[in-house]
Amino acid sequence: MTELYIGLMSGTSMDGIDAALVDLGSQPFNLICHHSHPLPPALKKKLLTLAHNEAGIDLDTLGEVDAELGELFAAATLALLKKSQHSASSIKAIGSHGQTIRHRPDIKYPFSLQIADANRIAYKTGISTVADFRRRDMAAGGEGAPLAPAFHKIFFRSNDESRGVLNIGGIANITYLPADDGGSCSGFDTGPGNILMDGWIQKHQGKSFDKNGQWAASAQADPELVAHFMNDRFISRIPPKSTGREHYNLQWLERQLQNFSDLSAAIVQASLCEFTAQSIRYAIETHTPDIKTLIICGGGAHNVQLMQLLKATMPDIHIASSDQYELPPDWIEAVAFAWLAKQTLTGQPGNLPDVTGALKPVILGAVYPAENSNY
Repeated sequence: MTELYIGLMSGTSMDGIDAALVDLGSQPFNLICHHSHPLPPALKKKLLTLAHNEAGIDLDTLGEVDAELGELFAAATLALLKKSQHSASSIKAIGSHGQTIRHRPDIKYPFSLQIADANRIAYKTGISTVADFRRRDMAAGGEGAPLAPAFHKIFFRSNDESRGVLNIGGIANITYLPADDGGSCSGFDTGPGNILMDGWIQKHQGKSFDKNGQWAASAQADPELVAHFMNDRFISRIPPKSTGREHYNLQWLERQLQNFSDLSAAIVQASLCEFTAQSIRYAIETHTPDIKTLIICGGGAHNVQLMQLLKATMPDIHIASSDQYELPPDWIEAVAFAWLAKQTLTGQPGNLPDVTGALKPVILGAVYPAENSNY
């Protein structure tokens, strides 16, 4: 039986809104259509200002950007419906991750804040919308992230081998899927994915990302600088753990470079790429050493230099794009939030306590019904 859901995702890199139309009634599911909706530069600038907690931020700015982003998420949904030639009435619900502007699991009263007004999404699209997925897990004592591992378990687990699913977005996170069905899945953020490389090339070349890792590949990484990066306190933290722009940003990078001012910008970029690879290797060797296959998704899957470094640093692990498992790497997280919306509407938990550290599985998200909905 057909069960159509839409997943909306805007990640740490803020490179656009990913929208995926999924049939969750088929086994395991069917990705019907996808659409990438650009973030206007002016809006991205405001989002970065909020995320970096810069001077001059006020509640009016927060409220206005929340509303503007909600309108844009709705527009992304309508564009996806037009592209797929589906009507709003055929969609059971939207799962909207929103845009994270603050993630603080490390303070006395932990919180995580995603914006993109779901009231506007539901009203503009006429589709019931599930949003605010992370805070229920945090209420139960968890980190609120990562949430995709519950979906990874459904789609990627194998009885034949222990696998890892590595999502390389702005931040990199890994899901461990043991071959033993009774074994405990786990997952955590390993450290920076693309966020530092993106910020560095934006600063020095005015580009939003290092296409194919070409700039990183143009120089040799500095071993001392990479070792210095690896001493960052987050890398050696014991899971469950999660991080974001609050920790890894250009200000962090500038502090790390204070004693390396003689290095060229290209060498720094090469070292950042190596740092991402080495932090992933460290995480796997330390916490999930029996992984036989590592499935890569997220924008980092297109970074040729990073992929080569991962294969070189972990030669005993089979490393492959999620494309080889019939799901394109750019759309896994959007599909995951479509699946999480279904979990919510059917009264099923969406978190894995062994991943987030929550005390128990909980139903995630808040539901914003569309007019005349009967979800």
